[in-house]
Amino acid sequence: MSLAERVSSMETYDTFGRNMSPDGKDRRLSFNPVGHWAPSEAHEVPVAAFEVSKTKRILQVGFAVLYCLLSAGIVFGYAAIKPVLIAEGIYRSECTKQELEDPTLRVCYKQELRLNFMFTCAAVATNVCALPVGTILDRYGPRVASLIGCFFLALGCLVFGLAPRLPFDGYIPGYLFMSLGGPFVFIPSFQLSNTFPNHSGLILSMLTGAFDSSSAIFLFYRLLYNWSGQTFSPEKFFLIYLIVPALIFVVQIVLMPANSYKTVGELIATVEAETEVEDADIQSLPSDRRDSILEERQLRRESVVDELNALIGSKGGERHAKKEEKKADISGVYGALHGLTAWQQIKSWWFVLITLFTVVQMTRINFFVATIRPQYEYLFGNYKKAVHLNTFFDVALPLGGVLAVPFIGVILDNMSTVFVLAGLVGLATIIGILGTLHEKWAAYTQVAMFVVYRPLYYTTVSDYAAKVFGFQTFGKVYGLIICLAGLFNFSESALDALTHEVFHNDPVPVNVFLLVLAATVGSALVGFVWHRSRTMKREHLEAEAEGATESLMPAAATAGAGT
Repeated sequence: MSLAERVSSMETYDTFGRNMSPDGKDRRLSFNPVGHWAPSEAHEVPVAAFEVSKTKRILQVGFAVLYCLLSAGIVFGYAAIKPVLIAEGIYRSECTKQELEDPTLRVCYKQELRLNFMFTCAAVATNVCALPVGTILDRYGPRVASLIGCFFLALGCLVFGLAPRLPFDGYIPGYLFMSLGGPFVFIPSFQLSNTFPNHSGLILSMLTGAFDSSSAIFLFYRLLYNWSGQTFSPEKFFLIYLIVPALIFVVQIVLMPANSYKTVGELIATVEAETEVEDADIQSLPSDRRDSILEERQLRRESVVDELNALIGSKGGERHAKKEEKKADISGVYGALHGLTAWQQIKSWWFVLITLFTVVQMTRINFFVATIRPQYEYLFGNYKKAVHLNTFFDVALPLGGVLAVPFIGVILDNMSTVFVLAGLVGLATIIGILGTLHEKWAAYTQVAMFVVYRPLYYTTVSDYAAKVFGFQTFGKVYGLIICLAGLFNFSESALDALTHEVFHNDPVPVNVFLLVLAATVGSALVGFVWHRSRTMKREHLEAEAEGATESLMPAAATAGAGT
């Protein structure tokens, strides 16, 4: 979600510093983690925004925001739909006879474990899915990727909704397929930020906000479920929800582009290519014919320049590059490992520490989302208070993401990476401490901070990867970070078991363990980045001083010769 906002904002600044592709063309930002270059016959050909009408581009952005709002991250509304699944008796068969006979027991241990495992599988799949999505998007374009997402989403709805009638457990695969559909629909929408380059930040914020808000879909369903007296079953809801993948399918076929839009850097490169006088192929022609061809080329170049000026302004490219250069200087770590191979980057402490940090924090985030109600049922010693907190969380999670997105961009653009990472570690520590207290004020404060921390954390990791590792290896390195973090989310089942069986439903020991682990790894990351940023700054100043000395030497020699 946030990945798009950060990497797109820096792409132009890095455009002319990247390596060239084998065919001599500048490489665009890629989310493909497998291989440097797709074969030319398989790679999508980007289209310039000025070649598409303004009305159509507005419609494309509007519909993308709409269907991302309805589908991109619905599985993260698990905390909202979980009470419905419990009320429907899903996985109630996992309970023992003694547990079933207990009228005070709302959900048994194995039932809760099974439901949480369903969410864990979906969370893992969402992160690992970034790998194939990037490959398909780079090679076949956003339409193909989105249609695949449409298929997964429809399949997930059918399997989950009809699970009671199936001869196998359809809930886990159904939820899994829905989680796969989200990234395939959401990630291809990133390129629409290039429809209006001057407003790319706003478009990305809208898409990111739509992703965060999509978790509210299950909240609305739970409200309808309760309002209907629990007669609006999951089967009815998910069969009706098939309207959403149908809408995505129609929009992709009728309205959306088959290929991605060109970035600002590519548009500028197009103009530069058009302004080059390539008349070697017409030198042998008669002068009148040669003049006619040159005049046609000149008119075509002027037309492209006019279209580009209308799109980004006459000095848009230059302004954009200077702006991104300033952001890179502020970060303090920009270019740390640019130019190295992916394997060299993966072996570095830059990669190891950010991966460990991501693994721990993602596990904490998803564990909290899956277990907030049972955690606070124990801490409060009151079921109704836990339900009220859960309801507050269900509303605050999407709302917090939407409200935080604009401020996150400002923070990352105007503060150093070390400062942002230190703030993340500090905020995570405070959230962890609040999670060990039995007080109501601490619980609500924790939730309020958590819903802001979550999008900030995800955005910071992608921002760090773009600045430190660069765009040439971004797909591989960032994809591996998220993939590993996703796979480690399977440890949530072990944490669940530990809480129930060893600590008798007391979440504090596990929360303290995660808190200490996160603080340790986070402090190591901040310390390392702080040390390396100071070293990089010193090396940069030394290089500037050396360059200044060399430039003064000829003048000094001339002055000496004249005395």
